[in-house]
Amino acid sequence: MMNKLTAVITGDIIDSRKVTTKEWIEPFKKILNRLGSKNKSWEIYRGDSFQLETGPEIAFESLLLLKSTIKQNKLIDVRIAIGIGEKDFKTTKITESNGSAFIRAGFCFDNLKKQTMGIRTEQSELDVTLNLMFELAALTMNKWTENTAYIIQQSLLNPNIGQKELEQKLNLLQSSISRGLKRGGYDEIQKLNTYYKKTINNL
Repeated sequence: MMNKLTAVITGDIIDSRKVTTKEWIEPFKKILNRLGSKNKSWEIYRGDSFQLETGPEIAFESLLLLKSTIKQNKLIDVRIAIGIGEKDFKTTKITESNGSAFIRAGFCFDNLKKQTMGIRTEQSELDVTLNLMFELAALTMNKWTENTAYIIQQSLLNPNIGQKELEQKLNLLQSSISRGLKRGGYDEIQKLNTYYKKTINNL
């Protein structure tokens, strides 16, 4: 019987030494706690590195949440690799677990070079397509301002409310929210997320 596929996200904070840890770690932990349980599903280690296990179909959305959280500080960014595969060895600490998903995430992360996000699955042709799409999306995402990142993050966290309700929740003008979403490429990124989910669900 085949093991169920899982997704492992491995990453680190770019230019973390330019800021104090307390400037990013609490909001980052808050998002990680929404995505899973500490130690079992996620860990921050070596100061600015992290690992998260999540469902394959929501891995890209998780990446978006992590990215939009970190980009709310203009001095730092985040490098993220997604590995899709199996989990063969399970412990109470995510960083001690193993399997093809963990190996692929590590390999992908080690080969990111100048890219800020990438993915590795069991299908090399799919990897080429998704990584090209990720690279193109990063041209916009890497340039998110603090305000744009905040608006993107809140839109991701509140997918079922309209801009009018979001305006009241964030205490921002609807025009500001609309401009932020447009500048951040929100609609295009959501199209990529839809494509990602469709292809990953076919693995």
